[in-house]
Amino acid sequence: MKTVTINLGSIDKVKSFVNDITKFDSDFDLVSGRYVIDAKSIMGIFSLDLSKPIDLNIHSETDLDEILSVLEKYK
Repeated sequence: MKTVTINLGSIDKVKSFVNDITKFDSDFDLVSGRYVIDAKSIMGIFSLDLSKPIDLNIHSETDLDEILSVLEKYK
């Protein structure tokens, strides 16, 4: 598992983020405080405080380099 910190401060960023990560078969969790939600759930993401950075847990070993390159624009 790899953890990165991302910022999803706008509705457009959230839509783009969900579209980008749904292309991968891996599991992704967003962690904000004590809340952990499925990062592929757009409704779940909107339940978080998007004004603060959020930790993204990536549960993948195979596509990690490709996933990290896609996530660069959300850092």
